[in-house]
Amino acid sequence: MNCEPIVKQEAMQTTNEPTFQDLRRFSIPSGFRGRNAVLVQLWWICQALLFRPSPQFLYGWRRFLLRAFGARVGKGVLLRPTVVVTYPWKVTLGEYSWIGDDVVLYSLGPIEIGAHAVVSQRSYLCGGDHDPARADFAIRSKPIRIGEQAWVAADVFISPGVTIERGALIGARSTVFTDMPAGMVCFGHPCRPIKRREIA
Repeated sequence: MNCEPIVKQEAMQTTNEPTFQDLRRFSIPSGFRGRNAVLVQLWWICQALLFRPSPQFLYGWRRFLLRAFGARVGKGVLLRPTVVVTYPWKVTLGEYSWIGDDVVLYSLGPIEIGAHAVVSQRSYLCGGDHDPARADFAIRSKPIRIGEQAWVAADVFISPGVTIERGALIGARSTVFTDMPAGMVCFGHPCRPIKRREIA
């Protein structure tokens, strides 16, 4: 059995190769979160202890909690208890919108979901990223907007800065990197408009 102490390698090797990422230089810009660190931690505790364990039918309770932390939540909004919201004060949910099980609203940037819109289970709305051209891995916030009466089906990834226009339908497991037009069925990797959305 080898009992020699484990020697940690240097985080950054000294070579002539370019430095793509030096995470020692990473820092979160002042005001990036939109609230102070204490309130951020308080929300995460509240989400873990009060929001997530709540019974499914307590939609009003979850609306109340989000509003208490600065989210703009319209009447009749239905959020499942497994929804994850990073910063509620950056989230707007229009009247009668539905947010399904295990949806992540990664609200580094503002996320707006319009009235009567649906975001189905396990979808991930990513409101921020990192600058790949900077070695300090600078973090960036970018808004996401889901238009009224749009439907984001199950397990969809929506990238930072994307707008889904009114009434668009995004097919299950699509990856959305660009804006999607109104009233279209869109699908794929990357997502593209396929046909007009038919209404009976």
